[in-house]
Amino acid sequence: MISFDRERELIARGFSAVAGIDEAGRGPLAGPVAAACVILDPANIPAGINDSKKLSEKKREALFDEICASARVSCVLVDEQTIDRINILEATKRAMRAAAREVNPDFLLIDGNFTLHLIEHEQSVVGGDALFLSIAAASIVAKVTRDRLMRELDARYPVYGFARHKGYGTKEHIENIRAYGPCPCHRVSFLRNIL
Repeated sequence: MISFDRERELIARGFSAVAGIDEAGRGPLAGPVAAACVILDPANIPAGINDSKKLSEKKREALFDEICASARVSCVLVDEQTIDRINILEATKRAMRAAAREVNPDFLLIDGNFTLHLIEHEQSVVGGDALFLSIAAASIVAKVTRDRLMRELDARYPVYGFARHKGYGTKEHIENIRAYGPCPCHRVSFLRNIL
């Protein structure tokens, strides 16, 4: 299980607001990209936090509520039209910067291989959601927020099956795009090899 030890080391060095940041939804063909930033309370950390990909949907949902109740949390969505206009990496960075500004960290742990050039103290960590508890918490918040939205989009556009695949390029999803054409929440720039 991931520990909070690395964040505690930073706190011991004098940082008072150590945040983890992660995204959900860079790869799907539909829906926004979500970025969450979380500053955990060292005295009140929910048990069971892990990389969102290693948790069941039920466990993610329960931890989402616990994290939001005990930590400083922000989650920002960047829509499909912006993704098409500026590309998915830049859209992800835009969401991350906006999420980080809302919680105002003094040290930022970023899941990925890039920095945001937002504050003086930033550290990018590939696979950070498996190493830092605060990044893992952010991965849960981003994933649950985006999954909930995709279920809402499923109710609006039921022919695509968004509640099942969350917009990812499954065989079912691609077949439905070809049968019905894209809807307003599809990323046009991601569909060039499909249509």
